[in-house]
Amino acid sequence: MKLNAKLTLMIPELRHSLALRTKIHITNTDRIRAAVLVPLFCKESEYYLVFTKRTQHVSTHKGQISFPGGVHDQTDTTLSDTALRETYEEIGISGESVEILGELDDFPTHVSYFVISPFVGLIPWPCSFIKNESETAEILQVPISALLDSKTLGQGNEIVDNELVPTFFYSYDDSIIWGATARILRQFLEIWQSTAAEIKTRGNT
Repeated sequence: MKLNAKLTLMIPELRHSLALRTKIHITNTDRIRAAVLVPLFCKESEYYLVFTKRTQHVSTHKGQISFPGGVHDQTDTTLSDTALRETYEEIGISGESVEILGELDDFPTHVSYFVISPFVGLIPWPCSFIKNESETAEILQVPISALLDSKTLGQGNEIVDNELVPTFFYSYDDSIIWGATARILRQFLEIWQSTAAEIKTRGNT
């Protein structure tokens, strides 16, 4: 299916937007280094993100909605290697087929004491996901347009260091995206929206 001009421009412009950012690094050596992939693909003239629902068999964040990823391993040369390796292990998408577009800021987790480095990656479509039954209960394909709907974003509270702090979450169908994944998602969506707005502005001039 032929994409319209805006969809065709979105990926190179998103790559450019990510390259212009100054990434915020968390260098606390007490935290456990981890990385995730923010997998992006286009299907039927619409862009989607891929999430996983974690099983009850994993050691942390049981049953939560997350991006594919995990802890940095000694066999990984870089954190992007970590994100790609874990993506292959969890949903069966090989690293060779992923085009890394850029990075988001490091994000800490409040309970498990990780610091997560997110990488935005374009994955091919169509593709065949292969679910790791021990780690992945479900693979979710969520339209970005649904996540940008104001009714999707909700407000709540989270306990951090024994204190109740305001937080937010995204709801899609029967799934709730919260915690560090919601914070990563929110930053990605802000960049996505600003990139789309820039394309639209240039198209009107």
